[in-house]
Amino acid sequence: MHTTRGVIFDMDGVLIDSGAHHREAWRALLDELGVAPAQPDYWRLTIGRPGNEAVPLLLGHPLSSSEAMRLADRKHDLYQQLARHGLPAVPGVIAFVDEVAAAGIPRAVATSASRVDVHRLLGRLGLRDRFDAVVTAEDVRFGKPDPEVYLLAADSIGVPSVQCLVFEDAVVGVQAARRAGMRVIGVATAHPEDELRAAGAASVIDDFEGLHWPA
Repeated sequence: MHTTRGVIFDMDGVLIDSGAHHREAWRALLDELGVAPAQPDYWRLTIGRPGNEAVPLLLGHPLSSSEAMRLADRKHDLYQQLARHGLPAVPGVIAFVDEVAAAGIPRAVATSASRVDVHRLLGRLGLRDRFDAVVTAEDVRFGKPDPEVYLLAADSIGVPSVQCLVFEDAVVGVQAARRAGMRVIGVATAHPEDELRAAGAASVIDDFEGLHWPA
């Protein structure tokens, strides 16, 4: 078993509690388009994915890349309106990140969010400066479940992927990290434990309250 030498965190649902705002923004976009959700938990299709990849899944049919990006940008605008006053941290995560830092373990963020959102949202919580590297949507060609974002994050902190531990709340994110050869702890802020474990999570936590390093 490989020793953990680096820790990588997803952002939405892991560092910040943004799920409610994302769901509301997607619903507002569907309302603007006059589209009724196909199922009550329609928003699960979007979790962990870049907006332009989520839109066709949400609508249930292919779109041109320009139309997918246009609608993703509109959803992002709606989300920013909702999140303009900031978002709370997931319970316990700041103290846990500080423990990891105190142990001298390199830390990175690997997210499908934009760089602007990462700096704005994490900055307001004092979290941005707690990480050695951040990999965002602008840095990758392929979104999760492709492993690219996690491989880049591992490279950015100089740690082999097999020696990285990932915290993820999205099924596609767990799949991405596992494809990168990383061990994953699921955070059940978006998906239930059984779905995260089925995707490859070694264990699952509700949040970071009471969690100590090493995890």
